[in-house]
Amino acid sequence: MLGERAGVSRRRFLADMGRFGALYSMAGTFPAMAFGKTPARPQVTQTVVADAGFASVRKIGEGLYATISDVSKGRSTICNGGFLFGKDGALLVEGFGTAEGARFQLDTLRKVSEAPALGALNTHYHYDHTLGNAYYGGKGLAIWAHSAVPQRILESYVPMQRMDRGAFVAPMERRIADAKTEAANQHAQGDLQLFGGVFDLVQKTTLTLPNRLLDPAKLPLSIDLGHFPVLIESYAGHSGTDLIVRAPEQKVVYAGDLLFSGAYPVTFDAKSSISGWRETLKTFSTWDKNTIFVPGHGQPCAQEGIQLLRDVFDELVEQAEKSYKAGIPAGEAADRYVVPEKFKNVAVFAWGLSISPTFAKLYADWGAR
Repeated sequence: MLGERAGVSRRRFLADMGRFGALYSMAGTFPAMAFGKTPARPQVTQTVVADAGFASVRKIGEGLYATISDVSKGRSTICNGGFLFGKDGALLVEGFGTAEGARFQLDTLRKVSEAPALGALNTHYHYDHTLGNAYYGGKGLAIWAHSAVPQRILESYVPMQRMDRGAFVAPMERRIADAKTEAANQHAQGDLQLFGGVFDLVQKTTLTLPNRLLDPAKLPLSIDLGHFPVLIESYAGHSGTDLIVRAPEQKVVYAGDLLFSGAYPVTFDAKSSISGWRETLKTFSTWDKNTIFVPGHGQPCAQEGIQLLRDVFDELVEQAEKSYKAGIPAGEAADRYVVPEKFKNVAVFAWGLSISPTFAKLYADWGAR
């Protein structure tokens, strides 16, 4: 039924995959230590209330909990999330990559609170944040998201469920075969390495679409859980469907993938905006210095995590601009890019998800001007 509603051609999907690279976040292929270089807040790391190996839940405030993934121990959650509750209700954040991940989070909520769950919010449509929605739906929970999320899920994942593996990996295999340099070959190999796991995950998942849709033009939305005000806000940057959940009184932000803590930004999405994302990070940087940010990936952090990602963006813009002015094509410039020594501990999920699309988008912006 979902496939009939999608209306997406195989040609369009394969073209999208050229932009999307390998979809991202099967980060188990990357060292877990790469995410430990942005210092975590002490109050975040000391109070673990549940640990499933693949993720742990930590208390970060009164009625505020963060679910932090450790993909080196399993890929049931993949991304980070969390939940908030007061005396009148609770809100879960993220559907994760599998139903098992969503179940772990909901079970933990029920261990620490009797507040009824009002719903679960997807911060955006990407698979590692939404494929576990079926578990929440089976429990009768409303699934909240940006109003564009259902269509983006349908466009991205229904065609994948119709394809065989050979057709799916063909674009990356062609990139490897056509690579003219060793660096280009290695980058394409790294992108391809992620494909199989993503394909298998999507193939075996029942897609469950959000049913409480939030119009970004009508945000922020204030929710009273019976303890403290909670804001749902919309910001530009990562996917065109990005929402955050903020508890201003306790200075806690569930940032989704608008924040990669200790990692290069993932900019592959067709709706990703480099300029918009940098403006969003500039806004985040104006918030209280003691604000705790729960990122979509990596360790919770304070303003040092925001500054690191801003510095990485500055570095990418600077290097891309040099290549642009030198007349080097965007793809070649991206393959020539070398992570500088100052960012040697900052993870790169895959070249085709972070470096290549960032260069391509910047070149396109400059060309349009």
